[in-house]
Amino acid sequence: MTKTPPVKSARVHAFRDDALADHDAVGLAEEIRAGRVSATEAVDAAIARIEAVNPELNGLACADFERARERAAGPARTGFFAGVPSLVKDNSDVAGLPTQQGCSAYTGPRAAVDGDFARAFHAQGLISLGKSQLSEFGFSASAEFWNADPVRNPWNTGYSSGASSAGAAAFVASGAVPLAHANDGGGSIRIPAGCNGLVGLKPTRGRVPQDKLIREMPVRIVADGVVTRSVRDTAAFLREIERQHRVLALPPVGDVRGPGTERLRIAFVIDSIGDLKTDPEVADAVRATAKQLEALGHHVEEIDVPVPDFFLDDFLAYWSLLASFMLATGKRSLGPDFDRGLTDNLSKGLAKHGLRRSWKLPLTLGRLGASKHVSARFFRNYDAVLTPVLAKPTPELGWLDPSQPYEVVIDRLIQLASFTPLQNATGDPGISLPLGTGSNGMPIGVQIAAGAGQEARLLELAYELEEARPFARITD
Repeated sequence: MTKTPPVKSARVHAFRDDALADHDAVGLAEEIRAGRVSATEAVDAAIARIEAVNPELNGLACADFERARERAAGPARTGFFAGVPSLVKDNSDVAGLPTQQGCSAYTGPRAAVDGDFARAFHAQGLISLGKSQLSEFGFSASAEFWNADPVRNPWNTGYSSGASSAGAAAFVASGAVPLAHANDGGGSIRIPAGCNGLVGLKPTRGRVPQDKLIREMPVRIVADGVVTRSVRDTAAFLREIERQHRVLALPPVGDVRGPGTERLRIAFVIDSIGDLKTDPEVADAVRATAKQLEALGHHVEEIDVPVPDFFLDDFLAYWSLLASFMLATGKRSLGPDFDRGLTDNLSKGLAKHGLRRSWKLPLTLGRLGASKHVSARFFRNYDAVLTPVLAKPTPELGWLDPSQPYEVVIDRLIQLASFTPLQNATGDPGISLPLGTGSNGMPIGVQIAAGAGQEARLLELAYELEEARPFARITD
């Protein structure tokens, strides 16, 4: 497989006068329940939209259109989002479809049954149209490939869609579907949400059902969720998941439908660990959000990053050990035709780094596991913390091309994505909101994080900011 010439930079969207119109998922579900739109009409419109934009966005890993049409035409579905078309990310099992993990080094077998996440997702009545593309094994913050076209950003196709939930974010931002599955092991819900002008909430560890492989990780850094165009869609998804899967060890999210009344103590951080400096445009977006929160009556203060410098080394070591495991066990865990020689330079380099650091594994696991206690102490003094999502504006395609030397790519990833991994280690929730726009016209995401189990607080703040500063639309 070879790369085609770059697509000319352009804004791409699929919004049109059809059954989907410009509805978010909650609005479309209401239209279907009221009988003004049928599930078949909604699914057909979403398929037409995907077919219209995918040649430029390249976000579809696997189409499942005919089965989606059969489900839409079949017995009426149950669940709050009954009949709403969507996509599952291609690292979660869906019955009858392969799970390719964004990797071309093997051919994935078709899953016999839905994984635990897809089962909960479909139980909400969502109709999956197929699977969305991710970066190889989800390791990069940009879905670019050494031997294939990248996933492109609908705001400007010359730019990255972020990652690893790149295809999901590109299709939601472009209007092809109103909501899509994403998951996050180092920022992979929040980063593509930030790059594409979306809402992306990484839930608290354990809040949302997950597939067996993720549940068995030594440190469960991955969380599943969705990317959406509205706060109410994210809130409704978590509410409905909680009705199926109540976690008694966590405070309930409940039915959050608007801003809260409590005024909060909010810290904000501009620069990251190890004196990693944030780009001025991104810093301005964070400071503007801090001022907005202060104007809304919250107590807001700037602080230095409250994380030890060794955290990034520990997280990278653990991330690298996961790569070592994937490449070492690929023939057994992925498929007998797995060829590690056909993985990209980032995966290979991470695997080597993991092996070199394996002797420090007990210390690495211990410190990552203890990070939740450090976080709990921090949130005794603050109700939430405001940070960038990415330290730099959305990069142009090619900057994180994984055919470059590993040392180049990993250095750039550390420069770009040093804020989001903390919540993956601590298990805390964090939400990306589209609260800035760069001089290049690309969205800038701002993150708000809170203590374990405090998704309701984050959603209330998100509603408040959405009302005060309505999110930019790709059609504007």
